[in-house]
Amino acid sequence: MSVLEEMRIRSLGVIDDAVVELSPGFTAVTGETGAGKTMVVTSLGLLLGGRADPALVRVGAKAAVVEGRITVSPGDAAALRAEEAGGEIEDGALIVSRTVSAEGRSRAHLGGRSVPVGLLAELADELVAVHGQTDQQGLLKPARQRQALDRYAGSGVEGPHTTYAAAYRRLRAVVTELDELTTRARERAQEADLLRFGLDEVAAVEPLPGEDTELAAEAERLGHAEALASAAALAHTALAGNPEDPEGVDATTVVAAAGRSLDAVRAHDLALAALADRIGEISILLADVAGELAGYADQLDADPLRLAAVEERRAALTALTRKYGEDIAAVLAWAEDGASRLTELEGDDDRIGELTAERDALRGELSALGQQLTDARTEAADRFAAAVTEELASLAMPHARVSFAIRQTEAPDEESGIDIGGRSVLYGPSGADEVELLLAPHPGAQPRPIAKGASGGELSRVMLAVEVVFAGSDPVPTYLFDEVDAGVGGKAAVEVGRRLAKLARSAQVVVVTHLPQVAAFADRQLLVEKTVDGSVTRSGVTVLEGEDRVRELSRMLAGQEDSETARAHAEELLETARADG
Repeated sequence: MSVLEEMRIRSLGVIDDAVVELSPGFTAVTGETGAGKTMVVTSLGLLLGGRADPALVRVGAKAAVVEGRITVSPGDAAALRAEEAGGEIEDGALIVSRTVSAEGRSRAHLGGRSVPVGLLAELADELVAVHGQTDQQGLLKPARQRQALDRYAGSGVEGPHTTYAAAYRRLRAVVTELDELTTRARERAQEADLLRFGLDEVAAVEPLPGEDTELAAEAERLGHAEALASAAALAHTALAGNPEDPEGVDATTVVAAAGRSLDAVRAHDLALAALADRIGEISILLADVAGELAGYADQLDADPLRLAAVEERRAALTALTRKYGEDIAAVLAWAEDGASRLTELEGDDDRIGELTAERDALRGELSALGQQLTDARTEAADRFAAAVTEELASLAMPHARVSFAIRQTEAPDEESGIDIGGRSVLYGPSGADEVELLLAPHPGAQPRPIAKGASGGELSRVMLAVEVVFAGSDPVPTYLFDEVDAGVGGKAAVEVGRRLAKLARSAQVVVVTHLPQVAAFADRQLLVEKTVDGSVTRSGVTVLEGEDRVRELSRMLAGQEDSETARAHAEELLETARADG
């Protein structure tokens, strides 16, 4: 089991530098009002990933630092999580630290490794249950009471709740899509009409990939056919000569003459022979080019009708590119996407039918799962209430009775509800149940919500009883109670102390208290004292033993450390606690 051994607190609130040594069992933290007892709770809150308030930094200090030593066993959830984060565990101890600067910056370390503050909060769920006045206020909220009941019920609620939550999320997604399809029906119909018109225009033209580029080249050629034919004829004449001008000079004749002059003497020099070969290659190339020029001129069509047809086709393609894409490739891509979108839009009616059927099926599934949740909560509520009532008897409330009211709210119509017990009721992500914890403090009293039916002292004891019941069903290693005994006194205070001591047999319990009846039952009592200058130093947090403990209990009882009557009462309290132990 994980145990918080000690905390070192520096520059936090009134605390200058102090070490808090905790017992594996029951530790009571006492001291005069304003001495800094609550700083112990604040420090632990920081170690557990709580909000860092720069106002907590002691005046004149640059930062507040809290460091805790936690003993862990191999395989503990805290140990495994720390090792995953790269932290080290030395001699079975895990060091956790939190630093808060006066400027508001916050840093966290786990096992010597810097980690996000959120990781400390994750560890808190496995390590410590913190309870104080704010936690009591939280318990007054019905939503928290339902969570508490579900936590106690365990797998009986967890299983159907997990399935229910998944079905609920799917139903919300289905309803959202249905609403979109139905409320935007007109917009979607208009979009479909526009797509059909555009696709019809593209289909009427039947463009081919790359057709716009090919037609542009053909139009350019046809528009300059005469100039192209004249240039080709002149070039052909220059290369191959003009049959009508026997005296004319052409390139083919000149190159052939050069080749013949070299062929006559090539046998006498290899270099000259190579040049002759190159001239031969030029003659062949000239002949090929001359032939292609002749063929080009013959094939060139200067047909004005063809040019008109090309320009007409190009105009049709341009009309498409103005609307649907920068070129024909983009137009064809738009048409493909548009056809797919149109198919989707035209399938809306079918989709609406499918979603409606799925919605109705999910609502039916939620009705069945919601009924399971209601039944499981009702069964767990009876056990939970009986266990808390039994605990209250041990806390000087022998006639008090705790119960749960599990209700549902009627839905205004069937569409907005699910069927639970033959009624259409409103529902949410956690089911249809509204859970409220009721207290009847004495026989004949009408059960009332604890927010209205419990005094401050009664509420503190109900809170403690609830936590003790949780300890048996869902334990954590350490419980911290901050002034949870507020409003309690006399015999009830003794019973609270006795019950905390019993809880400490199976877990570590730390209690910040002003009641000597509670402190007397602690295995270890820590006294928080301020110095003359108003600070708490290293020597200001001491473990009380023997005579020192009697003196502190006397002060807590009567406000006087040397009162003989108070001393006798203090010794009696300690004797009573030892007898119970």
